[in-house]
Amino acid sequence: MSGIVSYGFYVPKFRIKTTEIARSWGKDSQQILNSLKVSEKAVAGQDEDSLTMAFSAAQNALNFDDIDRNQVKGVFFGSETPAYAVNPSSTIIADFLGIENNYYLAYDTQFACKAATGALVSALAYIEKNAPGYALVCGSDKANSKPADALEFTAASASVALLIGTEDVAVEIIDTLSYSSDTPDFWRRSGSNYPNHAGRFTGKPAYFTHVTNASTALLEKNNLKAEDFQYCVFHMPNSKFPVQVARSLGFEKHQYEDSLVVSYLGNSYSASSLMGLMAVLEKAKEGDKIFFCSYGSGAGSDAFIFEVTGNLEKRRQEFAKVVDQKEYIDYFTYRTFMEPSGHGF
Repeated sequence: MSGIVSYGFYVPKFRIKTTEIARSWGKDSQQILNSLKVSEKAVAGQDEDSLTMAFSAAQNALNFDDIDRNQVKGVFFGSETPAYAVNPSSTIIADFLGIENNYYLAYDTQFACKAATGALVSALAYIEKNAPGYALVCGSDKANSKPADALEFTAASASVALLIGTEDVAVEIIDTLSYSSDTPDFWRRSGSNYPNHAGRFTGKPAYFTHVTNASTALLEKNNLKAEDFQYCVFHMPNSKFPVQVARSLGFEKHQYEDSLVVSYLGNSYSASSLMGLMAVLEKAKEGDKIFFCSYGSGAGSDAFIFEVTGNLEKRRQEFAKVVDQKEYIDYFTYRTFMEPSGHGF
């Protein structure tokens, strides 16, 4: 058995409401709320970045007496907002975690919002070849956008860490399948502070094509249908896309509603779909099957079939309690936190 032995997450305490962003630019807040169905989002502080958030999430994943940090044989960091353009975050995280075994594989991955799930596929294969031991996968982003751009209403901050292993598995990874193509719906050139996107093009030819094809192929490969799962989780650029794709695949509201954290946390990019998984794991029971599919612009999707084991109970994290610890900020403070220079705009 291979899969998630433990997990952790980090959500910054700061929040900004969609209505506050809309008010600052004189836009119709109700129209935006109706379109995106995102009421507020999490915002990293001025002294936080993808690296510090990943460390916090990883610390939570490893904070158990029966987990030996020196048995970590791989550390992988996925993000589209890395703290350094040149210098891996994975080795910094390992050092901060006190991993004294220097014989571990480390690298950072970049594939927009599926950077971490791509690393998860690699980590799973790597640890199966090097068991016993663990591989740590972190997905973390402090997502930013051009002021007044449509992305500003959803681009958020958060981090998730998954400890992958073959013993005491809490969530078994039954199977995985990926679907990829050259579909440039979202990009950020080197040296640019903000990403660009192709508007509505990000929908049907990008998100829906890749998520649908990856999901359908994995279900058919395993001879499973939507009704065989207790939960489903899809990447969440907003609240409409995951609901639409879930319904098209045959999933019902009770299977996807717990995962829709984007409505109150925003889209944390490489942590987005994984944050949905965090919310589901707070409620999932032994034997529950979870269908999961990420999406990364450029473009690709990684689909997974998870099954919960009896070991989840001793690793379960309090997601809702952490999320409820929040402090609202105004738009000027938000821009000050998010500007690369740290000096506002």
